Amino acid sequence: MKPYDAVIVGGGPNGLAAAIRLANRGLSTLVIEAEDSVGGGTRTAELTQPGFRHDVCSAIHPMAAASPFLSSLPLDRHGLEWITPPVQLAHPLDERPAACLYRSLDRTADELEADGPAWRKLVGPLADHWESMAPDLMAPLSLLPAHPLRMAAFGLKALRPAESLALSQLQTVQGKALFGGLAAHGLLPFDRLATSAIGLVLGAAAHVTGWPLPRGGSHTITRAMASYLKSLGGEIRTGWPVERLEELPGGRVTLFDLTPRQVLDIAGDAIPSAYREKLKAFRYGAGVFKLDLALDGPIPWRDERCRRAGTVHLGGELQEMAAAERETADGGHPDRPYVLLAQQSLFDETRAPEGKHTCWAYCHTPNGSTVDMSEAILKQIERFAPGFRDLVIGTHAMNAMDMQAYNRNYIGGDINGGSAELGQLFRRPARFMDPYRIPGGPLFFCSSSTPPGGGVHGMCGFHAAGSALRYLGV
Repeated sequence: MKPYDAVIVGGGPNGLAAAIRLANRGLSTLVIEAEDSVGGGTRTAELTQPGFRHDVCSAIHPMAAASPFLSSLPLDRHGLEWITPPVQLAHPLDERPAACLYRSLDRTADELEADGPAWRKLVGPLADHWESMAPDLMAPLSLLPAHPLRMAAFGLKALRPAESLALSQLQTVQGKALFGGLAAHGLLPFDRLATSAIGLVLGAAAHVTGWPLPRGGSHTITRAMASYLKSLGGEIRTGWPVERLEELPGGRVTLFDLTPRQVLDIAGDAIPSAYREKLKAFRYGAGVFKLDLALDGPIPWRDERCRRAGTVHLGGELQEMAAAERETADGGHPDRPYVLLAQQSLFDETRAPEGKHTCWAYCHTPNGSTVDMSEAILKQIERFAPGFRDLVIGTHAMNAMDMQAYNRNYIGGDINGGSAELGQLFRRPARFMDPYRIPGGPLFFCSSSTPPGGGVHGMCGFHAAGSALRYLGV
């Protein structure tokens, strides 16, 4: 095989992002993907019945639309079309109206009533200065921020535990529930430091770009990235599971869109022993249980506004969600789990046959769980949408270990590439300064196990490519 300037192992969003940045600088690049198509966490398949197209992992993509790198690429010319629902997020409650997150900060604050001023104070500064702050937010912490004072003000809120911030800043049941549901995306108990960060970022992103979904399915994101990479001269080879470093063609640098466990298996002998031991100590986070449903009609939400939302958080009030996330972290399986649900077919007619609909839902579980959470998820949906069960005509379930079998990066069902606990957050996967480069050679991490972490945004790959360019002196 001919030599390349850069070989990237793994064709997920971060691997493709790294390849695109390198190819844009004139380097010859090869992406190697184990599966028959690129995609990683952005694949779409008919999981339940023919004609029902379900996103296998990621579904709603606020961080892709708001990504400083992905938003700079001409992906619309390569088939990517965003759909933004009228309501970005709805959070139904038992005895009260749902809390809703809109593209408009003003409308969101107005509906939160007593919590309107607090919501503006929490997410308004970040939303107002997103363009200048996003590159700092989605970069390794070792880089000096371009706007240190703004980042410091954000950090004072972001480093707080989510439950503490919500209880101290918000008054209403709706406001607390809305923020808690956002923070729960971090897959950590609400009493952990820095769990407010993801809630603030996702809340602000809703007011900047919304929480869009890609027409046709999540796979259109990475298909567009692959098409653009090829237009730059980059190459992609699929159906090639890499087991050993020696199998790869010659490359001046090699980047891995993989987690530490796989990189140790592939390149262990080429990694210095001290760094190897640090990688062995890398901690993976909670797993997920995923349930896809084919429906005979739209979900009959009790609160009408939920029918206009692309994403619905099911978890009740803040205290209920906090208890569920704590139980999961302690190794349990809550009877009333926090459930993330998407209803793409309401806005994208390509997802289901005419008159039919899809439902995408998952909850958090302990890492490595094989417990079937289908009934718990169905109960949570029925709780806020009476009569929902009568519409189910097909199901497809994946427990945490099924998720790992589907994608070897999802160790124990961890879809975020490793725990985002504060102690690991600053040095993932193993060191603070230049976290992407593996010491001692031309090997690099470019996966979500590096900063800024999980999510379809490509920024891990972007920064890893920057590290590789510095190593090459380009």
